[in-house]
Amino acid sequence: MSEQDPALFALLNEIGIIEQLARNRFERAQPDGLRLPHFAVLNHLVRLGDGKTPGQLARAFQLTKATMTNTLQRLEARGLVRLEPDPEDARAKRVFLTDAGRARREEAVAFTAADLTELARRADLRAADLLPPLRALRTALDRDPRRG
Repeated sequence: MSEQDPALFALLNEIGIIEQLARNRFERAQPDGLRLPHFAVLNHLVRLGDGKTPGQLARAFQLTKATMTNTLQRLEARGLVRLEPDPEDARAKRVFLTDAGRARREEAVAFTAADLTELARRADLRAADLLPPLRALRTALDRDPRRG
């Protein structure tokens, strides 16, 4: 990174580095090896509701359908989601969070909450102050027609 880099580029660069460090920290904190992409799917289903197709989830995460199918198969093998036939299209499936999946998502949040609270204290950060501009940036990126 150079001092001449545009501020938004520098910000996105910092966010990328933070994401990598946070991913490693999150995954090390999980006692059963839950990976962040798997947690992200569980979290998405809790936040936005289940019953989505693998294709809808792939688009939401900007992944290939094959990558999302692999992730869902791993989650299904662990009993965290279940795939059911789509009542409107026999060729398609719908993804539903199981009780175990919902509980595992809550456990993952709990495993990292104390650690993140301490980290924020040491860094003298108030998440509530950072969230509004970061959400605005995420929303702008998500709505950008060039997002892929």
